[in-house]
Amino acid sequence: MKTISISEFRRRPTNALAQIKKGQCIVLTWRGKPVARIQPIANDIPPKDDPFFSLSKLAEPAGESLSNADIDGILYGGD
Repeated sequence: MKTISISEFRRRPTNALAQIKKGQCIVLTWRGKPVARIQPIANDIPPKDDPFFSLSKLAEPAGESLSNADIDGILYGGD
């Protein structure tokens, strides 16, 4: 995690934002003390190999209904 001062961030915000867009987290400091963290927003698009998208292949035609928690447990190994 990179640390920069607020004054540096004010002088060159484009440089900091370019690093954030690449996935870097930045801690802003004020008089040498951390005051804020800027981080990229997570991509909420699930990966194509997510098991959820193969549910139809896992389902049994005469199977019983499952709760969302049951499905999560089967697909993702939940408790």
